[in-house]
Amino acid sequence: MTRIVAGTVGGRSLQVPPKGTRPTSDRVREAIFSRLEHYGVLEGAYVLDLYAGSGALGLEAASRGAQKVVLVDAARAAAEVCRANVKTLGLTNVQVVQDKAEKFVLSPPTTTWDVVFIDPPYDLAEAVVAELLRQLSVTSALVEDAVVVVERSTRSPEPQWPAGWELLARKDYGETAVYYAGPAAAEAGEAAGDAS
Repeated sequence: MTRIVAGTVGGRSLQVPPKGTRPTSDRVREAIFSRLEHYGVLEGAYVLDLYAGSGALGLEAASRGAQKVVLVDAARAAAEVCRANVKTLGLTNVQVVQDKAEKFVLSPPTTTWDVVFIDPPYDLAEAVVAELLRQLSVTSALVEDAVVVVERSTRSPEPQWPAGWELLARKDYGETAVYYAGPAAAEAGEAAGDAS
Protein backbone atom coordinates (compact mmCIF):
# COMPACT_ATOMS: atom_id res chain seq x y z
CA MET A 1 0.00 0.00 0.00
CA THR A 2 1.25 3.47 -0.92
CA ARG A 3 0.61 6.24 1.58
CA ILE A 4 1.64 9.79 2.40
CA VAL A 5 4.48 9.52 4.90
CA ALA A 6 4.24 12.84 6.77
CA GLY A 7 2.78 16.33 6.84
CA THR A 8 -0.80 17.61 6.87
CA VAL A 9 -2.21 14.44 5.25
CA GLY A 10 0.45 12.04 6.58
CA GLY A 11 -0.70 8.43 6.93
CA ARG A 12 -3.41 8.72 4.26
CA SER A 13 -3.49 5.99 1.59
CA LEU A 14 -3.06 6.63 -2.12
CA GLN A 15 -4.57 4.85 -5.10
CA VAL A 16 -2.03 3.64 -7.65
CA PRO A 17 -2.58 3.05 -11.38
CA PRO A 18 -3.42 -0.62 -12.13
CA LYS A 19 -0.33 -1.06 -14.32
CA GLY A 20 2.54 0.74 -16.00
CA THR A 21 3.93 2.53 -12.94
CA ARG A 22 6.55 1.83 -10.31
CA PRO A 23 5.56 3.79 -7.19
CA THR A 24 8.47 5.07 -5.10
CA SER A 25 8.47 3.09 -1.85
CA ASP A 26 7.58 4.83 1.41
CA ARG A 27 11.14 4.25 2.65
CA VAL A 28 12.73 5.90 -0.40
CA ARG A 29 10.23 8.77 -0.31
CA GLU A 30 11.00 9.39 3.35
CA ALA A 31 14.74 9.51 2.53
CA ILE A 32 14.14 11.89 -0.41
CA PHE A 33 12.06 14.27 1.67
CA SER A 34 14.48 14.18 4.60
CA ARG A 35 17.19 15.35 2.20
CA LEU A 36 14.98 18.02 0.62
CA GLU A 37 14.10 19.33 4.07
CA HIS A 38 17.83 19.37 4.89
CA TYR A 39 18.35 21.48 1.74
CA GLY A 40 15.58 23.83 2.95
CA VAL A 41 13.72 23.85 -0.37
CA LEU A 42 10.29 22.43 0.50
CA GLU A 43 8.44 25.04 2.57
CA GLY A 44 6.46 27.27 0.20
CA ALA A 45 8.03 25.54 -2.82
CA TYR A 46 6.70 25.31 -6.36
CA VAL A 47 7.04 21.62 -7.23
CA LEU A 48 6.85 19.84 -10.59
CA ASP A 49 6.36 16.05 -10.59
CA LEU A 50 7.08 14.59 -14.06
CA TYR A 51 6.03 10.98 -14.82
CA ALA A 52 3.85 11.36 -11.73
CA GLY A 53 2.20 7.90 -11.73
CA SER A 54 0.07 7.95 -8.57
CA GLY A 55 1.36 11.43 -7.75
CA ALA A 56 3.00 10.16 -4.55
CA LEU A 57 6.08 12.39 -4.74
CA GLY A 58 4.21 15.59 -5.57
CA LEU A 59 1.44 14.85 -3.09
CA GLU A 60 4.02 14.19 -0.38
CA ALA A 61 5.54 17.60 -1.19
CA ALA A 62 2.10 19.24 -0.90
CA SER A 63 1.54 17.52 2.45
CA ARG A 64 4.89 18.82 3.69
CA GLY A 65 4.39 22.48 2.91
CA ALA A 66 4.85 23.05 -0.84
CA GLN A 67 2.82 26.03 -2.04
CA LYS A 68 1.99 24.70 -5.51
CA VAL A 69 2.39 21.25 -7.07
CA VAL A 70 1.84 20.17 -10.68
CA LEU A 71 1.59 16.44 -11.44
CA VAL A 72 2.30 15.48 -15.07
CA ASP A 73 1.71 12.05 -16.60
CA ALA A 74 0.95 11.02 -20.18
CA ALA A 75 -1.19 8.01 -19.29
CA ARG A 76 -4.89 8.67 -18.89
CA ALA A 77 -5.20 6.04 -16.12
CA ALA A 78 -2.37 7.65 -14.15
CA ALA A 79 -3.80 11.16 -14.58
CA GLU A 80 -7.21 9.93 -13.38
CA VAL A 81 -5.62 8.27 -10.33
CA CYS A 82 -3.73 11.49 -9.59
CA ARG A 83 -6.97 13.50 -9.76
CA ALA A 84 -8.72 11.00 -7.49
CA ASN A 85 -5.87 11.17 -4.96
CA VAL A 86 -5.89 14.98 -5.00
CA LYS A 87 -9.65 15.00 -4.40
CA THR A 88 -9.54 12.34 -1.66
CA LEU A 89 -6.75 14.16 0.17
CA GLY A 90 -8.47 17.54 -0.21
CA LEU A 91 -5.32 19.25 -1.48
CA THR A 92 -6.39 22.43 -3.27
CA ASN A 93 -2.89 23.51 -4.32
CA VAL A 94 -2.26 20.52 -6.62
CA GLN A 95 -2.92 20.54 -10.38
CA VAL A 96 -2.92 17.46 -12.62
CA VAL A 97 -1.84 17.70 -16.27
CA GLN A 98 -2.24 14.78 -18.68
CA ASP A 99 0.68 15.32 -21.03
CA LYS A 100 4.03 13.83 -21.97
CA ALA A 101 6.77 15.12 -19.68
CA GLU A 102 8.94 15.81 -22.73
CA LYS A 103 6.22 17.98 -24.28
CA PHE A 104 5.33 19.73 -21.01
CA VAL A 105 8.88 21.03 -20.48
CA LEU A 106 8.97 22.42 -24.05
CA SER A 107 6.11 24.81 -23.24
CA PRO A 108 7.11 28.30 -22.12
CA PRO A 109 7.17 28.16 -18.32
CA THR A 110 4.35 29.97 -16.54
CA THR A 111 6.14 29.64 -13.22
CA THR A 112 9.58 28.74 -11.92
CA TRP A 113 10.16 25.52 -10.02
CA ASP A 114 11.99 25.07 -6.72
CA VAL A 115 11.86 21.26 -6.85
CA VAL A 116 11.41 18.94 -9.84
CA PHE A 117 10.87 15.19 -9.54
CA ILE A 118 11.77 13.06 -12.57
CA ASP A 119 10.86 9.41 -12.00
CA PRO A 120 10.42 7.89 -15.47
CA PRO A 121 10.11 4.20 -16.33
CA TYR A 122 13.53 2.60 -15.94
CA ASP A 123 13.51 1.60 -19.62
CA LEU A 124 13.18 5.21 -20.81
CA ALA A 125 16.22 5.97 -22.98
CA GLU A 126 19.06 7.92 -21.35
CA ALA A 127 18.97 10.37 -24.26
CA VAL A 128 15.34 11.26 -23.46
CA VAL A 129 16.22 11.92 -19.81
CA ALA A 130 19.22 14.02 -20.87
CA GLU A 131 17.07 16.09 -23.25
CA LEU A 132 14.42 16.60 -20.57
CA LEU A 133 17.08 17.90 -18.17
CA ARG A 134 18.53 20.13 -20.89
CA GLN A 135 15.11 21.64 -21.62
CA LEU A 136 14.62 22.41 -17.94
CA SER A 137 17.98 24.17 -17.91
CA VAL A 138 17.44 26.35 -21.00
CA THR A 139 13.84 27.50 -20.49
CA SER A 140 14.43 29.48 -17.29
CA ALA A 141 11.96 27.12 -15.61
CA LEU A 142 14.08 26.68 -12.47
CA VAL A 143 14.88 29.03 -9.62
CA GLU A 144 18.57 29.66 -8.97
CA ASP A 145 18.84 27.13 -6.13
CA ALA A 146 16.40 24.54 -7.52
CA VAL A 147 16.84 20.87 -6.69
CA VAL A 148 16.05 18.28 -9.36
CA VAL A 149 15.50 14.74 -8.06
CA VAL A 150 15.98 11.97 -10.65
CA GLU A 151 15.17 8.30 -9.97
CA ARG A 152 16.79 5.67 -12.17
CA SER A 153 17.79 2.04 -11.98
CA THR A 154 21.13 1.42 -10.27
CA ARG A 155 22.07 -0.40 -13.49
CA SER A 156 21.56 2.76 -15.58
CA PRO A 157 24.39 5.25 -16.08
CA GLU A 158 24.32 8.54 -14.20
CA PRO A 159 22.14 11.07 -16.05
CA GLN A 160 23.90 13.57 -18.30
CA TRP A 161 23.61 16.85 -16.41
CA PRO A 162 23.24 20.06 -18.42
CA ALA A 163 26.11 22.53 -18.59
CA GLY A 164 26.20 24.64 -15.46
CA TRP A 165 24.58 21.99 -13.25
CA GLU A 166 26.17 20.05 -10.43
CA LEU A 167 25.42 16.72 -8.81
CA LEU A 168 24.61 17.35 -5.15
CA ALA A 169 24.27 13.71 -4.05
CA ARG A 170 23.49 10.17 -5.12
CA LYS A 171 21.90 7.56 -2.87
CA ASP A 172 21.07 3.95 -3.77
CA TYR A 173 18.17 1.97 -2.30
CA GLY A 174 18.08 -1.58 -3.66
CA GLU A 175 17.41 -1.26 -7.40
CA THR A 176 16.72 2.49 -7.16
CA ALA A 177 19.34 5.20 -7.59
CA VAL A 178 18.26 8.69 -6.50
CA TYR A 179 20.21 11.68 -7.83
CA TYR A 180 19.96 15.24 -6.52
CA ALA A 181 21.23 17.91 -8.88
CA GLY A 182 20.64 21.49 -9.95
CA PRO A 183 22.18 24.71 -11.20
CA ALA A 184 25.67 25.11 -9.80
CA ALA A 185 26.00 27.74 -7.08
CA ALA A 186 27.99 30.82 -8.07
CA GLU A 187 31.67 30.53 -7.19
CA ALA A 188 32.68 32.42 -4.08
CA GLY A 189 34.97 34.65 -6.13
CA GLU A 190 32.18 35.56 -8.56
CA ALA A 191 29.82 36.27 -5.68
CA ALA A 192 32.40 38.55 -4.08
CA GLY A 193 32.94 40.30 -7.41
CA ASP A 194 29.19 40.84 -7.81
CA ALA A 195 28.98 42.42 -4.39
CA SER A 196 31.63 45.05 -5.10
